[in-house]
Amino acid sequence: MAFQIEHKLVIGVASSALFDLSASHQVYLDSGPEEYRKYQEAHIDEILPRGVAFPFIRRFLNINRHFPRQAPVEVVLFSRNSPETGLRVMRSIAHYGLDITRASFMSGKSPYAYLPAFNVSLFLSANEEDVKNAIAADYPAGLVLPSQIVDDEADEELRVAFDFDGVIADDESELVFKRDGIDEFHAHETLHMARPHQPGPLADMFQKLALMQRMQEREQRRDPAYKKIVRIAIITARSAPAHERVVTTLKSWGVSADETFFLGGMDKARVLSVFRPHIFFDDQLTHLKSAPGGTIPMVHVPFGIANRRPAA
Repeated sequence: MAFQIEHKLVIGVASSALFDLSASHQVYLDSGPEEYRKYQEAHIDEILPRGVAFPFIRRFLNINRHFPRQAPVEVVLFSRNSPETGLRVMRSIAHYGLDITRASFMSGKSPYAYLPAFNVSLFLSANEEDVKNAIAADYPAGLVLPSQIVDDEADEELRVAFDFDGVIADDESELVFKRDGIDEFHAHETLHMARPHQPGPLADMFQKLALMQRMQEREQRRDPAYKKIVRIAIITARSAPAHERVVTTLKSWGVSADETFFLGGMDKARVLSVFRPHIFFDDQLTHLKSAPGGTIPMVHVPFGIANRRPAA
């Protein structure tokens, strides 16, 4: 039986993350909404180029092809377009064969208030204001950063990488580090190594992806030739002894990653260039800017202490 939307892993994606809207957006900036409407109507049959999140979304939807009975995932389009100007987006979705049937067109307004209505575990957008408003409202969201689009269609595996603090978990420990330094951070984590963290903004997404792992493991037991299609990695600047609390937290949630890296401050790009995720989530822009060659799709999660402005 197919999962109901309340039990699915639902990703909300803005058209600005799914497609390259730079040309039409420039028309909007230069000439206003009426000329933008005319431009989109004149180019309605012109297929939009793939955006930064496209390779991730395409593979994410592919999960349902491998588990058609459960259909455990869904993507919902959230757009600032009106239904009329959004027709080009929907026709582009159909052209690429993306199974996206639910959509929200806001005619210029931000769509973030409707995320809970669709049971969204992640909202991806290239609009910084929309993402920050969603995070401020305690909704899971990430800002897609510009990068080169690499989409090897022969590679069906979906690889997703997460930072830990401020992404999967809350920023309690990061606050200690920022305030008191590395020695106090290690002392704090050693003292609390048996106490799980509170969930961070993308904890629900991580936990539901872990459900896909269990589904794959069952499929492998049934068919030893089955090849997994989803791999999850945690790539964190933590090192021993702070690594134990990460393990404690994940164990308390009953989940795990396929690969976990405790880098001790080493440049994350060294691991990212090998793992080659189709999307990487981090709460710190400094880590995201060190990506190898701009080919890893990066998502900034503007959550917690790492994104607060210092007091004047």
